[in-house]
Amino acid sequence: MELTYRPRRLRRTPALRAMVRETTLAAADFIYPLFVHEGAEVEPIGAMPGANRWPLAELTGEVRRAWDLGVRCVVLFPKVAEGLKSEDGAECFNENGLIPRAIRQLKQEIPQMAIMTDVALDPYSCDGHDGIVSEEGVVLNDETIEQLCKQAVVQARAGADLIGPSDMMDGRVGALREALDDEGFEHVGIISYTAKYSSAYYGPFREALDSAPRSTSSKPIPKNKDTYQMDPANSREAITEAQLDEQEGADIMMVKPGLAYLDIIYRLRNESELPIAAYNVSGEYAMVKAAAERGWIDERAVVLETLLSFKRAGADLILTYHACDAAAWLLEG
Repeated sequence: MELTYRPRRLRRTPALRAMVRETTLAAADFIYPLFVHEGAEVEPIGAMPGANRWPLAELTGEVRRAWDLGVRCVVLFPKVAEGLKSEDGAECFNENGLIPRAIRQLKQEIPQMAIMTDVALDPYSCDGHDGIVSEEGVVLNDETIEQLCKQAVVQARAGADLIGPSDMMDGRVGALREALDDEGFEHVGIISYTAKYSSAYYGPFREALDSAPRSTSSKPIPKNKDTYQMDPANSREAITEAQLDEQEGADIMMVKPGLAYLDIIYRLRNESELPIAAYNVSGEYAMVKAAAERGWIDERAVVLETLLSFKRAGADLILTYHACDAAAWLLEG
């Protein structure tokens, strides 16, 4: 065949492929989600093989392991004791609560690690929602934001570097920015869950934190989060959310879930110059783990390909439970 251009020429050897590779993956791209609890033991999470709930006594060791592998940021999620949960989630701004203590501990022992937090009421709510549920069964927007602002300030005071509002209330980024600035925390960044979809991929996460919606009283509790998280059918709406978050002062914008929403990552990348994060969520993680345990897939190859796909779509950062494993594989080459 008389072909002038043969694309395979640049695929012929590992060296040539490396020279023209368009997208690269590094441990510093990862944000490592960690579940913490008040217990004394490390508790494996059944629906997330390889993931655990960490007691504070063991947390520093795991974070140090991540740092040594090249991971530069962790995000903390609390499993709150049942007796501390309430309808208004007031435990979320307890200065001596689990998350503030975890932040202070990590900042004292591994000060170079960036600490991101979660800002939402669902771990602290007896109703299991990201906001306050009214007596009529409506998730209240503005009243919820008042609680979130208190939560963010407490986390910033403890030493958080990045505040992560995952609640999807309208106007919360602007309110959080104002609350942080008023308390002298202008340096604390906001990594907003900009396009967080009402997804079926969150099941293992809700098991890890025991935070699914549930009824513990006579008032009606919404069975899902459809009235505040985004409809999976919508993509243009994500641009509206991104424009609002950018106007209100977000420093980084996130798409959650990641793998089923690569098109949303791509659209946000084309619409904004802000850094974009993708959340490789618990359901995505669990499916890979389950298939790997059965020998159906090569876990290392699938994980690294999946993470690379987030970068190729336009993500700068990836929240992933695979962070330490992937970082170790990248070091092996």
